[in-house]
Amino acid sequence: MAVVLGWSGARSVAAEGKDDLLSDDTPASRPAVSGPASKPSAAAADDLLDDAPAKKPAPPATAPKATGPAGDDLLDDAGPKAVGPKTAPASPSVPAPPTPPVSAAPVKEDPHALLMRQQYPSAAQCAKCHGRIYDEWASSSHAYASISPMFHKFEQKINDLSQGTVGYFCMRCHGNVGTTLKETRDMPLWERSPVSTEGVTCITCHRVKTEYNKSNGQRRIEPGDIHDPVYGNTSGADVQKVVAHPDEWHVKPAADPKGPGMDIHREGIQFEQLSRSDYCVSCHQVAVYPGIKLEVVWDQYRASPAAAKGVTCQQCHMGTKPGIDSGYAQLPVAVVNGKATPDKPHHNHAFFGPGYPTAHPGLFPQNPRNTEFPAGTWLKFDYRAGWGRDEFEDKVAKNKLKIAFPKEWDNVDDRQTARDIITENQKRIEAKRELRRQVMENGSHIDGPFFQSSPAVGRALDFHYVVKNTNPGHNLPSGSLGAQPEIWLNAALVAPDGKTVWESGYVDGNGDMADIHSEDVGKGKIKFDDQLFNLQTKFLTTNVKGTDREMFLPINVDIDQLPFIRPAGLPISVLNHPPFIRMEAKSIPPLGSRNAAYRVPADAMKLPGTYKLAVRLRSRAEPIYFMRFCNATRDMEQSMNEWMIDLHPYTVQFEVK
Repeated sequence: MAVVLGWSGARSVAAEGKDDLLSDDTPASRPAVSGPASKPSAAAADDLLDDAPAKKPAPPATAPKATGPAGDDLLDDAGPKAVGPKTAPASPSVPAPPTPPVSAAPVKEDPHALLMRQQYPSAAQCAKCHGRIYDEWASSSHAYASISPMFHKFEQKINDLSQGTVGYFCMRCHGNVGTTLKETRDMPLWERSPVSTEGVTCITCHRVKTEYNKSNGQRRIEPGDIHDPVYGNTSGADVQKVVAHPDEWHVKPAADPKGPGMDIHREGIQFEQLSRSDYCVSCHQVAVYPGIKLEVVWDQYRASPAAAKGVTCQQCHMGTKPGIDSGYAQLPVAVVNGKATPDKPHHNHAFFGPGYPTAHPGLFPQNPRNTEFPAGTWLKFDYRAGWGRDEFEDKVAKNKLKIAFPKEWDNVDDRQTARDIITENQKRIEAKRELRRQVMENGSHIDGPFFQSSPAVGRALDFHYVVKNTNPGHNLPSGSLGAQPEIWLNAALVAPDGKTVWESGYVDGNGDMADIHSEDVGKGKIKFDDQLFNLQTKFLTTNVKGTDREMFLPINVDIDQLPFIRPAGLPISVLNHPPFIRMEAKSIPPLGSRNAAYRVPADAMKLPGTYKLAVRLRSRAEPIYFMRFCNATRDMEQSMNEWMIDLHPYTVQFEVK
């Protein structure tokens, strides 16, 4: 007998009274509303964006208290105030995140391990000639894959639930090089080799010469030092021209003979699959042991209009415009010792997508300067409290602030150096935020509102919006399924007296939607949102007793003294899902659309005059309840909410008689 273990969240318990919904004091639950009477202009969008994207929901330490009717709050504060590096006041009482001690004692390295690592060059070595590509990649989700604290929390939780039987499965994609180097899956960052912490790094794709398809990340990286061949989408003729004239280019294509010159790979070999969509499938189409398809991008793409027209993943995710097949820029592939190779189609290695980082900004984006301090030391640097900033350090020097710094950060020069690095990294993160917004807005659209009848006092107001997926390649949203990602519609109505009389898509005190998984809904602090338009996919499971149940992390195990992940007992290729677990997909197919229908009750339409109706799509990678289930830190929760973005915000006005 098998049972599906998991955690499905709280059951909905509606709080009494409409005012509880509108006065929950939740920082992120309100869109600011104003604007012209017609379909949104730029000004209308700006009005709605009074709180976005600068003000993001940060989960409070305790549940918010009700403050009364919040119509004015809707206009003044649509989202929680972000407590980030730019806005956080100096807070010496904020403790640094706990981390294991970093030993200062030197450890003699095994020469075999050193030789092994030399066979897997770091991206930092490639950056000497491919600086532009390195800079694009450095803040990408590929570069983030093995650093992501949420990934590690999630991966550890699955291994805990399954008694370790998942093993290296997740690391095969997220830490391919580290897995090849036989690093244990639970090894902390400060013990891993530098190339391992680069996640999907240069050699992950450019040292592969065997075609793989649905292999769940099981691809072989060809070992070899920096001089060995690399594999790309071109013939390698430019490499041959450089290598043929080492003195002119000041390069050294071999370790011997010894002498001056920059180390360079001696050959570029064309690997045709690298230019095709099926190269991406190894990591972006994943079925876990029970047979659940955790990643379904390939399934969606191969049935899409984009695939039918021959548009590849690379054309939309590595072109000139995020998420749009817009061609490639013409740029040098390499700049060798200041001398550029001929222009070729440039594939942007930012890999445009909706993902974003929540890691400590001393660890990510990838930056050679990050290594000035060990990873464990970075995690003790309280970047939110202002350490290293001039105004902060002046107060410390004048004894206006008394702080017991960790011994690693007791030196003011170190703190200021660290702040310089973090400032540099945060500039790159902000560029990443803008690319994320563009790719999300380029792939979606909102039309409406469409009223079913003329608005009137004392009569229920029925209307709908049309949410469109303008992306021809895959669903909205796509990527990892189950608990993530989140895209939902937030709409709110403000009466002529300025009070909010109706809203759907509001969030609770943690920044979570008011669905059955919300902690505040379960505790009766806010009302269940029975009109919520949510595109987030969940799992439906059949348990030991009862009917189907919605969950966000099912683990199929045997009832035994030692639980283990139980493979499906019949061909899942026939069912397309394992017994007792299936996906509750709510995403919109490529170029498809869906109506978001709403009803404002008659008792909310009391006053004649001008009403304002605001709408926005909201997007976040992870719900906070799921992060807490995976034992995420407080800083991770705050970072996750700070990255919540609003898409296509606008306001319309209409008259009610």
